[in-house]
Amino acid sequence: MTDLDLLELRQVSKHFGSFKAVDEVCLTVRAGARHAVIGPNGAGKSTLFGLISGTLPASAGSLHLDGQDVTRLPVHRRVALGAAATFQHSSLFMRETVLENVLLAVLRRTGTGLGGWRKVSARAAAIAQARTLLERVGLPSRHDHAAAALSHGERRQLEVAVALATEPRLLLLDEPAAGMSPAETERLTELIAALPGEVTVLLIEHDLDMVFELADTVTVMHLGRHLETGPPDQVRASAQVQSAYLGTVEVAS
Repeated sequence: MTDLDLLELRQVSKHFGSFKAVDEVCLTVRAGARHAVIGPNGAGKSTLFGLISGTLPASAGSLHLDGQDVTRLPVHRRVALGAAATFQHSSLFMRETVLENVLLAVLRRTGTGLGGWRKVSARAAAIAQARTLLERVGLPSRHDHAAAALSHGERRQLEVAVALATEPRLLLLDEPAAGMSPAETERLTELIAALPGEVTVLLIEHDLDMVFELADTVTVMHLGRHLETGPPDQVRASAQVQSAYLGTVEVAS
């Protein structure tokens, strides 16, 4: 791991009985990168995401965030160290408003208890930060709507705002475009592209158009193993990658 790397996986594996969903994967993610992980169905992408985010324990190997071993740390400890994630299945509070969802994340990060919340200055600062985040993800006019009233694409935008409220150094996105219309995907792509450079993005996604538009580095997995990592053009041209995807999707678009 170098000073330029934010995340490193060292021979990380996840076994379910005799099935090796992820098998001795080594991977580094540079600080500030837009790094995508792709692969055919069953490649182990979502399992890998669970290992990085902390929702799944590793069977072997180790994970390091900014040089610190986080292999045994639970999700909330990884979030405190700067790794935030959005998942395929929404974790929003559907009955609460859009603003309240983001505000709760802001308050968790700042550790503001009931006493602090009663202070007008603290309350105003938290609300202002939540509104700024909603502006960044394109939802300023929806702040007083219940999360349940949002479209699928808008919910994904809100999930990004909630994740950004933790002030992450590493933002993990698990198939963010799943179930989206082309227009929603385009909006989400623009949102991710506009994130500040100090936020490193690790994206797991099936939509290869989105991947090759956003990513500066692409990792390909196949049958639970690391197949190739490189710039998008290199990955597109790779015979190994073409073989892995043969009959599944067209990689070289």
